[in-house]
Amino acid sequence: MGSELLPGEDPVLETGTKLEVTEPPRYIRFGPFQIDQQRQQVYQNGTRLKLQGKVYQALLVLVLRQGEIVTREELKQALWSADTFVNYDANVNTTVNKLRQVLGDSTDKPIYIETIPRKGYTFVGQVEFSDTPFTFPVATPEAANGRGSANPGEAENAATHTIPKKWITLGVIILIAAGILAGAGIATLLMSHFGAGGRLF
Repeated sequence: MGSELLPGEDPVLETGTKLEVTEPPRYIRFGPFQIDQQRQQVYQNGTRLKLQGKVYQALLVLVLRQGEIVTREELKQALWSADTFVNYDANVNTTVNKLRQVLGDSTDKPIYIETIPRKGYTFVGQVEFSDTPFTFPVATPEAANGRGSANPGEAENAATHTIPKKWITLGVIILIAAGILAGAGIATLLMSHFGAGGRLF
């Protein structure tokens, strides 16, 4: 019989080496999103998102099994205890749909969550793990409100197109001002002409 472990002792292999229990990385990144498993929080480009508990749990289950099919039954067991009486099918659908809304995903062209008909779901996004926080570009107000461009090239093109518009606006203002000044000059000439007793004809 093997020797029993005393309180506080670590398990030891037959070779005499201790078993190493590795903790999963704290941070998970996919696209512009980052999960902090310790705080159970999700960020988009550095901005914290508000996720309901079940939505967060569903995301974590899918991400940790990236590339695998997570059945609806597995999601049900992960999100609700056995003694919970709910309409599981409807609640699984609602939870996954809410998660898609948060991620800006769609069923037609899934970027992150793909539906596997009559089976379940699979996370198709590229996932990275790290023990230290990932760095993201500084979030702009537009990005924080979900209106930022996901394509840096689009943002660059938009910035270049705003410059000509500013010059066009400035040019219009100058033309209007010039027209006003010209009109005022003509009116002054006419008034001085009539004031001197001159006639127009």
